[in-house]
Amino acid sequence: MPLVEVVREATGSNPCKCYQCIKCTSGCPLADQFDLTPNQVMRSVQLNDTAVLESKSIWLCASCHTCTTRCPQQIDVAGVMDTLCIESRKRGIKPAVPEIARFNDLFLRGIKIFGRTYELGLGAAFNMALGRPLRDFDLGKRLFARGKMKILPHFAKGTTQAEKIAANPKAVGYYPGCSLSSTSIEYGKSVRNIASAMDIELVEPKDWVCCGSSPAHSTDAGLANLLPMKTVTTVEQMGLDTVTSPCSACFSRLKHAEHAVRNKQAVRNNVSEALGYDYKGSVKVRHMIDVIVDHAGLDEVARRVVKPLKGLKAACYYGCLITRPSGITGAKNPEYPVKMDRLLKTLGAETIDWSRKTECCGGSLAINKTEVAIGMMKRTMDDARACGAETIVTMCPICHLNLDSRQSEMGYDNEIPIFQATQLMALAFGQGEDKAALGHNLTDPKPYLREKGMLSYEAKDRLARC
Repeated sequence: MPLVEVVREATGSNPCKCYQCIKCTSGCPLADQFDLTPNQVMRSVQLNDTAVLESKSIWLCASCHTCTTRCPQQIDVAGVMDTLCIESRKRGIKPAVPEIARFNDLFLRGIKIFGRTYELGLGAAFNMALGRPLRDFDLGKRLFARGKMKILPHFAKGTTQAEKIAANPKAVGYYPGCSLSSTSIEYGKSVRNIASAMDIELVEPKDWVCCGSSPAHSTDAGLANLLPMKTVTTVEQMGLDTVTSPCSACFSRLKHAEHAVRNKQAVRNNVSEALGYDYKGSVKVRHMIDVIVDHAGLDEVARRVVKPLKGLKAACYYGCLITRPSGITGAKNPEYPVKMDRLLKTLGAETIDWSRKTECCGGSLAINKTEVAIGMMKRTMDDARACGAETIVTMCPICHLNLDSRQSEMGYDNEIPIFQATQLMALAFGQGEDKAALGHNLTDPKPYLREKGMLSYEAKDRLARC
């Protein structure tokens, strides 16, 4: 089958509409690392030049969806990259960046065994595959010391049926994702604490499984839809009309899968057959920032602020997946969102204007192409600092971990604190440093908070309980 037809069938986009405006390439944060720029990949597809299947570009793509969002012809360029990765393996072509393909295989194998991502096991297996078992050993020690790495895996089978719960207008389905109990434990704890303070009932589906993240959608399109829809259909059966995730990658995968099932009959049929349930389309997938700002409301936030964050000067970093691609997320300002800024201002903080608030941090490339991801992180960090930021605030476990753990590798001696917005909400609500889970942050934020008068100098430092 010609590549044009392969792409059209997989993505629903017509690659022949590409007229080489080069907007995809001009916005791509990895174009300098590619052997074929995104617009050249599109031309190769149009010409059925199968050499594109041997390109590094299709493997290095971080799936930030900048290209898809900016394409004037509404071509799913990021989806084209995924499709070409899958097609190359179908044709028996060796991956041009074998470590990425190996990482994806190990990630999906782990999900098959455990149901959720076993981060310690995944890291160890990948390092062994590279022949570098002690790679990132120092980072591993820091993660263990801060209670951000679990020794034992969690097993989950993934229920596909659920009983309805009692009607409650304050209840929303809650999909935490795999990392919020380990490498992003500070996020998981602070989310639950601020939700409780705001009378938001987070209802976690029983025995949920991993969404598949990037490895699924670049390896197996069917699995990339099936895994998230296990959660979405369970939430629907529970009688809830909303499911939220604090994790941007999880939000993105749930959103993509739900959108595909609603709009593509073939996908809907495949998912219904696999799950034994016909999705009715009643569930809205929302990121946690949307639940806080739109569902609960900033007035509710303001009423609970007892310790305003006066003096805190922050860059709100959304990363790439909260708002993109806008055709699926429905974000009104995908290139320059302001919801987190409005939230921080409600808490009493000052937010800066800066140009890289939706740039990709490198995502999973931090594990399988670390040097590339660090370059991406440094560009973001440099811009935030140059614009006057004293701290960076995120609502994504991947963005937070990347920036919080790699500042010394970016060349910084004076590291700045990296917060989850929910940690700052907990502080502003007067819940204290334990409920804000500050002890789990790798870059200790407490000296900065004391300097700003937000924590007492007499308070003893202590690690939050694991």
